[in-house]
Amino acid sequence: MDFQAGILQDGSPMESLEKQLICPICLEMFTKPVVILPCQHNLCRKCANDVFQAANPYWQGRSSVISGGRFRCPSCRHEVLLDRHGVYGLQRNLLVENIIDIYKQECSSRPLKKGEHPMCKEHEDERINIYCITCEVPTCSMCKVFGAHKDCEVAPLQTVFQGQKTELNNCISMLVAGNDRIQTIISQLEDSCQSTEENSEAAKRELCARFDALAALLEEKKAELLQRISQEQADKTAFIQSLICQYKEQLEKSSRLVETAIQAAEETGGAAFLMVSPPNLPPPRWIVEASKGGRLDKIEQGYESMDAFTVSLDHLTEAVHALDFDPAEEDEEYFDGEEEEGEE
Repeated sequence: MDFQAGILQDGSPMESLEKQLICPICLEMFTKPVVILPCQHNLCRKCANDVFQAANPYWQGRSSVISGGRFRCPSCRHEVLLDRHGVYGLQRNLLVENIIDIYKQECSSRPLKKGEHPMCKEHEDERINIYCITCEVPTCSMCKVFGAHKDCEVAPLQTVFQGQKTELNNCISMLVAGNDRIQTIISQLEDSCQSTEENSEAAKRELCARFDALAALLEEKKAELLQRISQEQADKTAFIQSLICQYKEQLEKSSRLVETAIQAAEETGGAAFLMVSPPNLPPPRWIVEASKGGRLDKIEQGYESMDAFTVSLDHLTEAVHALDFDPAEEDEEYFDGEEEEGEE
């Protein structure tokens, strides 16, 4: 600042006004021209351009073919979108510029009073006007000539002040640009998080659909194999039932022959015996007739077994256990590992 703000008393209206006229970037009073952002906050055009250039390193000026750009207001973090003119497309705040002119005129018209400038504690009548580089403290000329800093390296106070203020302003610009980059990364990470959730849900739906189709295929195959077992069961049961009927019929015939033979055996007379026995069927023929049941069809040993319908699912079980996702190529790292500026 090229004027002495300290001439105003603490808590005065002019001091309050001064605080409202400080640029949040350079921490100095606004310099012409003053630009007004869409969020209604003000910046020096130079400070706005510094922040814009830091947030848009590839923007090469008003003649660049690259159109537009963006940066965030250092006061409220509102995102400011610019056209191809950059900060030169922002509207000037003439009202603030006029207020600054009036304020400076008022300050310059008031005389500097003793006691309103920092004074040396060792030499009460001497103003602090130099800076001891060796001890890194401000001091007065008398301290350099006769006092504790006579052997130290000193520099004009205003020169050190401007240098440190410039360095501080550069650091602020770097921090603001770094914050913008961090905010951009956060937005990208949030988008990636949302995309990850959406892609995961889609993958889950596809996986469930594939397993449902596989389950339906297994159910269809199971029904087919059960039908084959049921058909074999019906065929074998029908054959066995037919044999049972044949054997029952033979048993009934054999039982009737036994009754007839018993009746014949009870007769004592020859004529009566021959009348009771079947005509022309002597006793040996009875036995032959009764033994015909042994020549009926029989089932083979193990006929009732269903071992032929045993299905081995070991290979399918192993295949199910071996199910896994197809190997995919590793994704490239989202960030290139570039060191972030402005950490300190």
